[in-house]
Amino acid sequence: MGDSSAFPGFHNHSYDRDYARPLFRVASFSESSDEHEHHVPSPPRRGMGRTTSSKVAAPSRLSQTMSKLSMKKPQHAVDEKSVEDEEMELMKEKYTKLLLGEDMSGGGKGVCTALAISNSITNLYATVFGTCHRLRSLPPEKRSMWNREMDCLLSICEYIVEFAPTVQAMPDGSTRDVMATSPRSDILMNLPALEKLETMLLGILDSFDKAEFWYADKRKQSFNDSKKSFQRNEDKWWLPEPCVPDSGLSDSVHRELQHKRDQASQIHKMAMEINSAILSEMQIPLSYIETLPKTGKVGTGDAIYRYMSSGDQFSPDHLLDFINLSSEHEALEIADRVEAAMYVWRRKASMTHVVTKWENVTELNADGDKNLILASRARSLLLCLKQRFPGLSQTTLDTSKIQYNKDIGQAILESYSRVLESLAYNIVSWIDDVLLADENAKQGNSIRMQKQVFSQISPQR
Repeated sequence: MGDSSAFPGFHNHSYDRDYARPLFRVASFSESSDEHEHHVPSPPRRGMGRTTSSKVAAPSRLSQTMSKLSMKKPQHAVDEKSVEDEEMELMKEKYTKLLLGEDMSGGGKGVCTALAISNSITNLYATVFGTCHRLRSLPPEKRSMWNREMDCLLSICEYIVEFAPTVQAMPDGSTRDVMATSPRSDILMNLPALEKLETMLLGILDSFDKAEFWYADKRKQSFNDSKKSFQRNEDKWWLPEPCVPDSGLSDSVHRELQHKRDQASQIHKMAMEINSAILSEMQIPLSYIETLPKTGKVGTGDAIYRYMSSGDQFSPDHLLDFINLSSEHEALEIADRVEAAMYVWRRKASMTHVVTKWENVTELNADGDKNLILASRARSLLLCLKQRFPGLSQTTLDTSKIQYNKDIGQAILESYSRVLESLAYNIVSWIDDVLLADENAKQGNSIRMQKQVFSQISPQR
């Protein structure tokens, strides 16, 4: 798994091979929106005993009132119990669906358990956050759904353990060697980090409940209001537009927004690093290997290959500037081609070098193997490409790994880090919209002030 530097700590659908961000597919078992958590204890029954005793010693009118209350309290307890029973049945149905691979018909057409769990986390994220496009805390029913179902799905990690030899002391003073269980190392390192990142992201959303800005639905705006709205990217035309006071946000709120943006951006990088490390540990499916080109030059194309193979100095930034990518679709196409060529060069290099971990490839570059050098440059080009396009969809290889992966622990960590990465990216985008609205409002206010000053000092005719 990735090293510990990933702590303190992408890209998404169901098993239809479409895992691209954003997530909007909804799971069928995520329809419940009950506020009560499944771990909330039922109210104590001692209160009902006190109500019954007071009914006996009270006067007639008071006894009738207390009698009504005593009828409501058991009814409330029954309602609480029925809610818990309903949630328990929901959990049983969910686990049954996971074990059957999302095929409740029993026809044997389901997917493996790892993919079913990955789809469940992805679909749960789409259900809870798919309609949230504003900087505000989650509604109570959606937060309850998220906590309840994520607790259920993440609890599977408690049973993914590894054995390690240890010495156990006996009562008579002797010792014996036994095999003790402990959480698997990748889960022990990454799961607490991801839970911490989730808490930080939800805390950022909660901090915007009382803010100086608000949102206006573009469909409900009048023609005059639409003139005052700031210009935004065309791909965001359907999102609600943030509104700020005519004079703009205060300096303290602006600094707080910038701080929250930097924090969410850092969380996005951490989640991306964890997700990339987990994907790198997954096995490459045979179906993907069969589609690899014969040579890396065929995969990258002549122009990119000439740049990567010429000269001792290689700059991925200069290469991307030379390619001049205009859209994320073109960037994803280049990423697929470069990644395929990278694995072609790695396979050729493995025929002459035995590399236990690909991170050690830099030590072998001194040997002058051209395949190792090209593979290392392709890897750096991929990393630079993902940094320039943080919302880039998953490559063909990543999609294939998720689809054919059978390791449940890796499936949970990958999907969990992917949805947190998507949430962090969205929060950064929403904050950027507010900052842009604030900048436009302050520019407009400055122009109005200049006009007023000019009108005051201009000579009267």
